[in-house]
Amino acid sequence: MIPNKNKSPDTPQIDAKPPAASAARPSSPTSPLTFQSPDGATSNPELDQIVLEVIAKVADKWTMCVLEVLAQHGVLRFTRVGELVGNISQRMLTKTLRQMEQDGFVTRTVHPEVPPRVEYQLTELGYSLGAAFCSVWEWAEQHQDVLLSRRAARAGLASDA
Repeated sequence: MIPNKNKSPDTPQIDAKPPAASAARPSSPTSPLTFQSPDGATSNPELDQIVLEVIAKVADKWTMCVLEVLAQHGVLRFTRVGELVGNISQRMLTKTLRQMEQDGFVTRTVHPEVPPRVEYQLTELGYSLGAAFCSVWEWAEQHQDVLLSRRAARAGLASDA
């Protein structure tokens, strides 16, 4: 969603008007989500499905953390990835790295040594995904004060209840 351009940047607003895409494709309670670009161009069902699948796979915190660790540190062994991510179980790290490998975001290299040495690194696809999600970090940085004050207000309301 796009912030309302008539408001100041400190007060992000969501346009109440329905997107132009709803005029192109009639909306019903059972119709699938349709994405629209900032310039108003409508998407297509195949692209929408890809976007939803990517969001589902990378929107969890562990994938984003592993993505960031590998982007910052390059080639890493399994144990080091876990240390740098912090607070992740071996099981969850294994599951996350396997899924990222299947999706083409990381490569896994097994070196035939005793004991075996396994290393992980981002692929070009993984780097480009990290760059795309950088805008989320930039957004959070830009709106940090508003988000923190709202969080504090909610915490105050919860303690008053």
